[in-house]
Amino acid sequence: MAPEVEKIPSMEKREYDRLIEEEHVCRIAFKGDKYPYVAPFVYVFDGRFMYFLSTKYGKKIEFFIKDPHVSVEVERYAPDLSSYRFVTLRGRLDEVRDPEEKRRVRVGFIDLIRNKNLSRNVLLALGHSPNDPLDSIVEEERSLIWKLVDVEKIVGLKGGEGS
Repeated sequence: MAPEVEKIPSMEKREYDRLIEEEHVCRIAFKGDKYPYVAPFVYVFDGRFMYFLSTKYGKKIEFFIKDPHVSVEVERYAPDLSSYRFVTLRGRLDEVRDPEEKRRVRVGFIDLIRNKNLSRNVLLALGHSPNDPLDSIVEEERSLIWKLVDVEKIVGLKGGEGS
C-alpha cells in the first residue's frame, strides 16, 4: 500500500491578504500565443485591489490587449525552503483611466519605493531612469496602470515553521 500524500496546508483570507500586503513583487501569467507568458511586476495593494505599473512596450501589452485574463502569484520563502507561502489569484487586468485613482496609485508606488528602501534601479521596470526624481512617476505618465479585478479564484498555501 502506497503512503498517503501529504497536502500543503491552505492559508486563510487574512493570511494571504497579509502576504499580499507585505510583499511587493509578483509574477503575472498572461495567455501567450502557444505558451503562457510570465513576467515579474512590482505592485501596490490598497487592501482591496492589486495595482501594477506596466511599461508601454513589450509582449505583455500585446497579450493584455488580446486577453486581459491573468494569473498573479505572490510568494515568500526562506532561502532553504524551510518555510514558504504563496498565493495565486485568477482574474482580469483592467487599465485604470480615472485621473484621481491614477494619481493615488502612482503616489502609492513612490511610497512603496521609499518605505521598502528599494533601489532606484526599480525605476527601470517602471519606464524611468534610476536618475529620475521619484516624483516623475506621478508627473510623467510613462507607464500604464493596471488593476486586478473580477478575481474568480484565490489559492493560498503555506508550509514549514513560521509559515
